[in-house]
Amino acid sequence: MHHDDQQAGALTKARIRADLTRSGLNLIGQALSIFDADLQLAVANNQYQAMFGLPDALTQPGASFEDTIRFLVLRGEYGPQTDPEAAVAYRVAQARQFQPHYFERERADGRWVAVEGAPLTQGGWVTVYTDISDIKRQEGLLRARSAELSDQVLQNAERLAAANRQLAATNAALSEAQRILTRTEARTRQVTEMVPAHIAHMDASFRYTFSNRRLPSVFPGAADDIVGLTVERALGAQTFATLLPYMTRALAGDPQVFEITHPTSGRRIRIALTPDLQGAGVYILSTDVSAEVQAREALVHASKRSLAAQLTSGMAHDFGNLLTIILGLQARLAARDLPDDAGQDVQATLAAARRGADLLKRLARISGERDLLLEPANLPALIEQVATLARPSLSDGTQLHLDIAPISDPLLLDTGALQDSLLNLILNADAAMPTQGRITLRAIRNGDWLQITVCDTGPGFAPEALSRATEPFFTTKKGQGSGLGLSMVYDQTKLVGGTLRLENTPDGARVTLRLPWRPVMPQMVLLVEDDDVIRTQVRDQLTELGHAVLEASSLSEAATLADLPGLTLIISDIQLGDGLGLDLAAPVPILLMTSLPPGDPLRDRATGPVVTKPFTSARLAGALAEAMKDQP
Repeated sequence: MHHDDQQAGALTKARIRADLTRSGLNLIGQALSIFDADLQLAVANNQYQAMFGLPDALTQPGASFEDTIRFLVLRGEYGPQTDPEAAVAYRVAQARQFQPHYFERERADGRWVAVEGAPLTQGGWVTVYTDISDIKRQEGLLRARSAELSDQVLQNAERLAAANRQLAATNAALSEAQRILTRTEARTRQVTEMVPAHIAHMDASFRYTFSNRRLPSVFPGAADDIVGLTVERALGAQTFATLLPYMTRALAGDPQVFEITHPTSGRRIRIALTPDLQGAGVYILSTDVSAEVQAREALVHASKRSLAAQLTSGMAHDFGNLLTIILGLQARLAARDLPDDAGQDVQATLAAARRGADLLKRLARISGERDLLLEPANLPALIEQVATLARPSLSDGTQLHLDIAPISDPLLLDTGALQDSLLNLILNADAAMPTQGRITLRAIRNGDWLQITVCDTGPGFAPEALSRATEPFFTTKKGQGSGLGLSMVYDQTKLVGGTLRLENTPDGARVTLRLPWRPVMPQMVLLVEDDDVIRTQVRDQLTELGHAVLEASSLSEAATLADLPGLTLIISDIQLGDGLGLDLAAPVPILLMTSLPPGDPLRDRATGPVVTKPFTSARLAGALAEAMKDQP
């Protein structure tokens, strides 16, 4: 019953608004009608009915425009018609064009009317009818009583009066068109600024004339207000040099679609350039496709790894048993008193068998899943340790030079995987140089990345190696290598969210590793956990990572400590005995922890990072880095 009352009230208000609208229109001295997109009357004033002598049925909302025209044609409003229905059809067809118009016509009763129509943005049009009979009568009197005036002056005066009326109508139409255009432009800009891509226009002098202000979301570090700037100034000389050949071809009328790597962020960006033939410029669409490219590369590499696993897993077990037997028999032979030459053969056989066992382990690592093991590490010390391990294995005369930027703060690194990767790259570089040469290992910070390069003075990568070097079992060592080294480096680099790039330089080959820059900054952490055992375990993990820890066993206790001076981070369980960690308010970042699975409604309420219990120290370190990434 209450719902019916609401509906009745709404209908009453609607009728009142309609009556007020009609009352307001009736105050206008001119006749006015508004027809909708279906050519049905929406509203009209009393002057409209009075001017054309229309019956009530044709002035009510919903009246057909076609029926109205037919009534006027049959009554002789438009003069004699040989085919009334054709005259009706002609005027209905004109109306369906919804074009602005102005004209003056003499009616059957001798009176003159000016008709001014303008389309509406939501469809349909509004028409104003003005009786200009008095104006026309004055023009006639002027002509009849002014014999001394030349016909030309009179005609000019009449044309001027008509032109003024036409101009007034045109100005009204232009004002409406300008309003529509302004609103359309605002909507277009709003839509383009919501698109997760940079949309821009560039003129022939490489200067931006339009931008949807999304450039920083694709090219980190760039300004958002770039209209009026050149591409070189907006993106930097290095990026502009890369884009210049493509932009030049696009300005010549050749559309371009290509991908580049942003030098500072490492993002992979796809750019489409569409020539603007009329405006002598280029439309630009730039999209960050890093995730797509990484997924594509990972899929291709995973398929190759899967094939490698299928090929090797069936033989690995039997091969391992054979090696176990060989190693056992050779160990027994080595324990005996054998002639020198026989003893050397036994040792050689043992060495070969051990190498086979090591190869089996490497096969297992490349065909199986591996966990990410991040831990704080001193990068210069780690690289020095790698150099110490590598130098004894280098060829005579080969030098290993280290060029490490001063990096004092510890970084979160997968130390074991990074050491394996660097050793692989150094030994590969040594094997690639036919004679003594120089290997340079360089480590610097490049924006948000730790960039490590290994360069050699050898002949460089062969074309096939550049495209296939990371495939499992691909090797150029003519039967001496396993073809697993670079494939493992690629996997380990991708696992930590980094990139691997192979290229040739004028001096030799260069391999570049880019790893996310994850500094370990000691924090003052408030740990909130109501389980004493879990709180102790997490506290020990935090102190091992170098952080100072305050403890709270309840939400109320945490609330009293949340604004403590010097506090930089809070780690809280979602479910506490006296409330939810989700409700904890603090001026510092909050990392939540829980045993609830992803997708749980309570867990989904979290707006920041969440780590799932139980977690390792490495996983906790990664979650801490995620929580603090936006802090200075």
